[in-house]
Amino acid sequence: MFAERGLADSARADELLEELQLPDLPNWQRVEDALWTEWSKSGSASMDLLLKRGRDAIEAEAFGTAIEHLTALVDHAPDFAEAYNSRALAYYRSGLYGPALSDLAHTLELNPRHFGALTGLGTILEETGHDAAALGAYRAAHAIHPHDPDLEEAVHRLEIVTSGRTL
Repeated sequence: MFAERGLADSARADELLEELQLPDLPNWQRVEDALWTEWSKSGSASMDLLLKRGRDAIEAEAFGTAIEHLTALVDHAPDFAEAYNSRALAYYRSGLYGPALSDLAHTLELNPRHFGALTGLGTILEETGHDAAALGAYRAAHAIHPHDPDLEEAVHRLEIVTSGRTL
């Protein structure tokens, strides 16, 4: 079931990712939201419910509960990139950078164009003092999503930091 659903979602996600590349895209937030919606479809109502419960727990700052729900999701849908990405956020918010990095790696293995996972990777690398590697992650995310002003600012900030200039 997941593989069949994944092909349809992949085609729609590909269309949305291509649209994000358009230079003049005043409604880029709408395209980004639609892409997140596509990435959040597992193909199973019960798996989608686990994702929702995990995300709701993150929003409520119940990170342990979020990790439990999202771990169940990963266990039952190991090819669902958004399961790993969401759990990475729960781990990150819990201060567990190692597991978060591992889940971000899984996300990117399953979905190499996941700009959210690349942004998360950049954030952790920057927070841990790996500025050059963080810049690489932010640049990769910005290449996929050139309209996100936060990514543009992160690239600019780290280009200055890594060049030795001051802000």
